Parts: sequence; structure tokens; C-alpha cells
Amino acid sequence: MRYLLFWICLLCSGFIYGQGPDTVKTIESVTVHAFDQSENRATAVVRKLAWEVPSNKLSLVTALNTISGVRMEERSPGSYRINIRGSSLRAPFGVRNVKVYWGDIPLTDPGGNTYFNQLAYNNFKSLTVFKGPASSMYGAGTGGLILLEPPGNNKSGINVEYAAGSYNTQSVFADASWNKENLSNTVTYAHNQSVGYRAQSAMQRNNLSWNTHIKWKDQELSALLLFSDLYYQTPGALTLKEFKTNPAAARPAAGAFPSAAAINAAIWQKNITAGVTHKQHFGEAWSNTTSLYSSFTQFKNSAIRNYENRNEPQFGGRSVFTYSKKWNGNNTLQWNTGVEAQQGYSTIRVSGNNRGRPDTLQTDDDVNIGTYSVFTQGTVSLRDSWVYTAGLSYNKSKLGFTRLNVYPVAEQVFHYNNELAPRFTVLRKLGFADLLATVSRGFSPPAVAEILPSTTIINKDLKAEHGWNYELTGRKHFSFNNASLHFELTGFYFDLTDAITQRRDASGADYFINAGAVKERGVEFYGNYLRTFRSNSFFNYLNTTINYTYNHFRYGNFVKDTIAYSGNRIPGVPTRTVNVQLVLDTQAGFFADANYYGASSVFLNDANAERANAYHLLGAKIGYRKKWNKINLTVYAGADNLLNETYSLGNDINAAAGRYYNAAPKRNFFTGAAFEWR
Repeated sequence: MRYLLFWICLLCSGFIYGQGPDTVKTIESVTVHAFDQSENRATAVVRKLAWEVPSNKLSLVTALNTISGVRMEERSPGSYRINIRGSSLRAPFGVRNVKVYWGDIPLTDPGGNTYFNQLAYNNFKSLTVFKGPASSMYGAGTGGLILLEPPGNNKSGINVEYAAGSYNTQSVFADASWNKENLSNTVTYAHNQSVGYRAQSAMQRNNLSWNTHIKWKDQELSALLLFSDLYYQTPGALTLKEFKTNPAAARPAAGAFPSAAAINAAIWQKNITAGVTHKQHFGEAWSNTTSLYSSFTQFKNSAIRNYENRNEPQFGGRSVFTYSKKWNGNNTLQWNTGVEAQQGYSTIRVSGNNRGRPDTLQTDDDVNIGTYSVFTQGTVSLRDSWVYTAGLSYNKSKLGFTRLNVYPVAEQVFHYNNELAPRFTVLRKLGFADLLATVSRGFSPPAVAEILPSTTIINKDLKAEHGWNYELTGRKHFSFNNASLHFELTGFYFDLTDAITQRRDASGADYFINAGAVKERGVEFYGNYLRTFRSNSFFNYLNTTINYTYNHFRYGNFVKDTIAYSGNRIPGVPTRTVNVQLVLDTQAGFFADANYYGASSVFLNDANAERANAYHLLGAKIGYRKKWNKINLTVYAGADNLLNETYSLGNDINAAAGRYYNAAPKRNFFTGAAFEWR
């Protein structure tokens, strides 16, 4: 608490920080109309982040954690989790139960998993988060939706940036854009590497993307390509005693299990995704947008318990017909109807681990998974005062597991279907504020990695989770001569049934159970103050934002093996988080920014018997940029965790033997330079 008071006093005293071309811009409150990425009507409250982070660009954590209700965790460099209102409850690692789209191409596979760590800083220019079920337009899911806008620039040119920092962190970013009439192309490249704060936590990623877009007459065609080659070591979780003694250590040997270093605990991951999107206009009212894509993932995991090798090809498509009509000046109707389908075929082979090399084959599984969703949604706006939205989807998925090393060979099939997901919203624009009420239903079948977790035991009893979400949002915007002030407050209640939650055995392997009922209640606040100065002033602009989240997440009726957890707090979710940003930019080219993030303590198991301490993070950056005609040169330097906190970011929930803690870096520094020609 004393650190928070120190930070507030620091802000009030006018301590100068700021922003250059490579810092966080204003986090604007925007809306997504019918979830089709057009932003002309307010039917869903989201947050759009201009994707320029105020910290070391090796990681995306700092930028995501500036959004209220969103919490990104990093167990080690390259190992991400994303929590949207508690959705990481079922994700020991990776991103599950959160749908992610890159343009119109899904990065979430049909098995429910998203390799978010394949993405680099320059793979997209903005990120939009939708909180709560988005099933009425984007298929099954209860954890939320992330829409990524592919990279691109209106002007032809190149940009090259190099950054370096503590723990031998190095990043190279490059992009080139060229545009001619109705044709545009953008190519990006990124290289990231670090030896990591902890032992056995090195990381290296090479990333390449291509985006092209062409228009002619009443048609548009775009193509996307994304390739990533990622290697990162996994140091493993520590007990509280080990964490306090040496937080930078990797998991030591314990009993029959070797140390993380002895088996070179690491992940080798290659991803490639390619897709095309065609948009056709039929007169003034009708249009169709159709996307087709294919992707392939090769994944190897040297773990304490075993050695896993997966190959995951998949393909799919999405087609949406849109009808738009306007009458009597300011009355509008938009109706979207479409279908989305995905099909995947995976081979998963698990062997013994002999000092980091695959040994005797343990299991050999073929996985066949198909999903589809049929949806329709309409939005009516009347006199710019009332906006009504109603949507509905029908979702179905089928998983088939064939274990080839057990005779007789037989396929086990799981069906999750006949689940309707409606959504209703009403927006009322009043003089004193805008009010938005939402009621929606979410449905999420188990992911492949939950039916077949790292224990390699197929879980026949795991059921889909589903529930109703209720929200009420109020927002107000004030404009002054040279300033603007924006407030937004949301209260929500999500009643989740058969919630899927994780467990871990002594080796660190995960498995999953249905936790009965989960009651998620919360409040999210966003505030922004932007002040611009006259051209003859020394300053250019001042921008301050605050994001606050309060979570009251509890188990409902939950009894497991005669042990009652009913009424306990959900592990891994802090009750309170707060983020404060201060940005100052000058006419002379100097800029600086500061970023504070605080999180309350979290429980580490369902019994609420252990908890991780609260922590407070402070980061800052200063820099200078200079422009000559078409050339822009930027240099900067900064630091993260200035308060030198010892904390765990990405705890292993419900871990056996108390192995909960994954230590994050202590105080660290970075510097960089960027060259741009447009």
C-alpha cells in the first residue's frame, strides 16, 4: 500500500514521463458493431489498445495488463497465459477458452487452444478485447474474445528497431510497406531472445508475417501469412521455501523426478498460418465476407514427467452475409448471418524422457476434431438514442481419440452439441451518460488438451461448461478546449455451471475436473484524461489513464472427493488490480512515460490454504525522437520493476507438494533505437 501511495504522490507532484513512437498510446474506449469489427455502433463494450508497449518489447505482458478485467501472466519468457475475468482457471499454460482472430483468420485451433506466444510485437497494429461470452457471433466459448488487426501502413516505407536489456535480452523488429493505388503490402520480421531471469529459462523466437490487400470495383481481397519458430525453456515451479531461498533457481530434483535442467525442460514450437478473405458487395445493402485458412503446428515438449511430440494440421473457413439499411436519416439496421467451421487432425506421441531426449513410447494418439457454428445477429439503432441487439448461435463439436499403441485399436468419440448461445443488448444514450445492458449465454466444450492432458489419461467424464452473463455499463465523455475526460464503469455477474478447473500431480502434470458452479461478480473502471497544448508550448500533450478491477469470484456448489470447496475464492484471480499510466510528450522531441501495476494477493488452491503475496510494479521510460522530412529517428531507455519486487507471475494453481511459484524478473533495464522512413 505504501508503494501505491508513493506512486500517487509522484503523479500529483508532476513527475515527468512521456511517450514516443514506441510507447503506449491512448487506450480508447471503442465499440464493436455485431462483433464484425466495424466500429460505428455501440453494441459491446471493449477496449482497443494501440499496440505500442511502454516496456521491454520481448514481452506483451505490460501492455495487456493495462486493460481492466484482463490479466496476462508469464511463467517464463515465451510461456503466456491470458485471463479475461478469471478465464485462465482452466489454463495451466497457454491460452484456452479465449477466441483469438488475426484479421478474419482464427488463431484458435478447433481443439480450443491458442498459441498466443507465436505472435511478436509487430504482428498487429491494434488489439481489441471483448470480455464475456461472444458465442452469438464467434462460436463456443465463455472466456472472451481478442481481435488482432494485421499490420499495415497507409504510406510506403520501412521501419527498423533494435532493443537490448538485462538478462541478455535482444529484440530486432523490421517492417516494410508499399502501396500503389488499391494495392497494399506489408512484411514484418521479428527476432527476440533472452537468457531469462531464472535458470533454465532461455527463449528465442523468429517471426515473419505478410499482409496484402487489394480493392477493385465492388470487391476486396486480402491474404495473410504468419510464421513463427519459437524455443523456450521451462524452469518449473518452486515451493515457497525454494522461492524465498533463491527465486531465480529452476525446479530442483525431488524424489523420483529429475530437475528441470537435467532433462533440459523446454518447448520447441513452429507455427504457420495462411488465409485469404474475400469481400463482395451486392448493391448498397448486401455484402458477403468469406475467409478460408489453413495452419500447421509442430510442438515438442521435454517435461519432467515425459517427452511429448505433437503435429497439428488444421483448416477452416468463415462466411458472413451482412444486410445494412438506413431510413429516416438516423435509423439503421444491420443483420449478420453466417457459419464458421474448423477441422483438425493431430498426432500426439508421448515417450519417456531420457535427459531431454524421447525414450520408450508410452502413448500414441490420433485426434480428429471438428467444430462448426451457425449464427445470426441483428442490430437496430433508433434516432441515435436507442440501440438494440439480439443474436443467437448453434454450436457443435466432435472429438475422436484413437490410441494406436493399445490393442484392439478403437476410437473414443465425444460429442458436444445442441447448445444455443443467445445474446441481447440494449444501449440508451442519455444526456448525462450512455447506459448499456447485456445478457448473454456462453458454452465451452473441453479443449483437446483437457480431455487428453499431460498425464496422458483420457478423461471420459469431463463435461462442457456453460453459463449466463449479465452486465451493466455506464460511460461519460467530457470535452474541453484543449482536453478531454472519459469515464467508464462496468458491473458484471457471470453464473457458470460445470466450470472446468485444473489440478496438478507431483510431477507437475495437469489434469482437469468439473468444479460445479462458479459465481463471478466484478466491477471494472476505466478513466482517461488527455490534455493537448498549443503549438508554441514546450509540451505537446499529457495523457493519464487508470484501470481498476475488483473481482468477487467464488465457488458455488463444489464438492470433490468428499471435500467441500463451496464458497471458497477462485484460485489464481486477484481480488483487486490497478494500473496507472502517465505519458508526457514535448514539442522538442523528448518524451517519457511511467506505468504502475498493482495486484492483490491470490489464493493458490481450491482449499484457500495457501496464497501468493500482493505486489506493486513500477516501470518508466525516457527517450528522444528527431524528424527530418521522411525520416524519423528514436532512441529510448527504461526500466521495469523499479521497486525490485520479488513476486510470482503465473502461479501453478492446485499444484501437488506446494509447487506454486514461478518467479518473475527483479529490477531490469532496457534501451533501444528505431529508424523509420516513410
